[in-house]
Amino acid sequence: MLNRQSGTSMVEVLVSIVIVVLGLLGLAGLQSHAALAQAEAFQRAQAIVLLQDMTDRINANRNYAEAFVTATELGTGLTIEDCTAKTGAEREKCEWSNALLGASESAGGVKVGAMTDARGCITRTVAAKPQEYEVAVVWQGVTPSKAPGTTCGQTRYGSDERFRRALVTTVRIACLYNNSTTGVCLYP
Repeated sequence: MLNRQSGTSMVEVLVSIVIVVLGLLGLAGLQSHAALAQAEAFQRAQAIVLLQDMTDRINANRNYAEAFVTATELGTGLTIEDCTAKTGAEREKCEWSNALLGASESAGGVKVGAMTDARGCITRTVAAKPQEYEVAVVWQGVTPSKAPGTTCGQTRYGSDERFRRALVTTVRIACLYNNSTTGVCLYP
């Protein structure tokens, strides 16, 4: 007479353990990818806020929008600059540069309010009327992606341009003419 086996064999237990371990390894990999995606999303959200901030500053000061054009990238300093003695567009650019450095938020004395190595550029893209300006915010990404089309921040983040992130917007300032014979622009 044959004895019937009851319970599970050692092989079945080992197969079950291997399946559980593989599942847990997959979850650990998913966790690390989720953390990277969260870091990228946080930086992009910060960049959107900073981009909109400068766009609003230019729109609020249309009469001297040309003064907002930057010869060099903003946000390149190592320390926060005192902007109180500056006026007009120079003060606006100084405050924006400080925001790019993360001056708006800090935790334990460390600036945490901006992206990694953030930079900002403002260029005039159309010389004729209406005026047109390009505002760009660039920063160093966590993972490689497609390289952005803007030249702002180029070669700042190593030889691999796929780590450079950028958000770019265009600000157009309409030209309202005084009359058809003079062609003089009046800005609101």
